[in-house]
Amino acid sequence: MSNERIPPKRRSKLRDAAPKADSRSTDPQSDGPQADVPVVLAQTQAEAARREAEQVRRVAEVTRETSEQDRKTAEVFREAREELRQAAETARAAGEEARLAAEGARHAVVDSVNATAESLKTTLEQMSVVEEMRRMLREIRDSKKLESN
Repeated sequence: MSNERIPPKRRSKLRDAAPKADSRSTDPQSDGPQADVPVVLAQTQAEAARREAEQVRRVAEVTRETSEQDRKTAEVFREAREELRQAAETARAAGEEARLAAEGARHAVVDSVNATAESLKTTLEQMSVVEEMRRMLREIRDSKKLESN
């Protein structure tokens, strides 16, 4: 039975049947066939999707440009901040040098005052010696006057 074929059934041709009616709608203005609505709808949707995609692309481009501008602005701020940091570091170093110079000058002034005090002390001692010598000379002169009288 496996080798037996079942013959296909043949359909009878109806010659007397009326032709199918045209199911397409007609355009009332031109009495011609109206465009297929699903095709027009699909074309409209495709056009709307294309416009929306173009609008999204434009928004993305503007966003990218804005982002790039923001990045450049941030870079300028970073560079300015770095310059300010370097200026502050330079000012700090200059302040440290000025502090060291002032400390050195203060030590020099202290040494100078000490030297002046020592010099004045020595001068006072010398003046005391000179005064003592004058007193002795007066005594000697007074004793000679007394002897001569």
